[in-house]
Amino acid sequence: MHNNDALPSAHTAAEREHIERITLCDMLPKVFAGENIPHSEIWLTRLTFERGHHYLIEAPSGGGKSSLMAYIYGARRDYEGTLLFNDRPAADLSISSWQRIRRQNIAFLPQELDLFPELSCIENIRLKNNLTGHQPEERIDEWLERLGIAFRRDYPAGKMSIGQQQRLAIIRALCMPFDFILLDEPVSHLDSANNLIAAEIISEEALRQGAAVISTSVGNPLLLHSAENLKL
Repeated sequence: MHNNDALPSAHTAAEREHIERITLCDMLPKVFAGENIPHSEIWLTRLTFERGHHYLIEAPSGGGKSSLMAYIYGARRDYEGTLLFNDRPAADLSISSWQRIRRQNIAFLPQELDLFPELSCIENIRLKNNLTGHQPEERIDEWLERLGIAFRRDYPAGKMSIGQQQRLAIIRALCMPFDFILLDEPVSHLDSANNLIAAEIISEEALRQGAAVISTSVGNPLLLHSAENLKL
């Protein structure tokens, strides 16, 4: 790859260039610079996330897990060190390259969920799925049923409980092609039963796409099987 727009360039899932690995090289949030950082399996190390694997990042509040998700997604750059996509520095990517990555390679569910409260549950989902055309309506309906929010299908998202909103946001996050899906405390308000169902759905879709799952937690982790646990 020799120019800023080389990753990725295709428009279809079959032709698009995949991100096979994301590597962190001696990364550290700038706000932590000069401090005595406790032992971390992520900060100030070389760590590679590989497509097709599951990762669980656990940290206390303030440990930088949300910052890490934002760095990988390109929403923030206030870090030291180097972030690599397929061995290419993320700092070299153009705005258009980042836009394509967010459409085709990296899905992101922020802790804040970023739902449109005035829109209904299904309208929030369709807003994204109509842009990507990625998921058939039948699969979305199946996920709504399995996660127990089908009865809220036409209900304003802003009037749903926080647990229902998390389940809605998980479905919306899955409505795109991705090589990596970043989930920042995605089940913090779910009971174990719904946590398991959410983990199953996420794992199934990741397997269908050959993608990696990177999830964070401060105490109620997404119950992924065979996840590699990392401590911030």
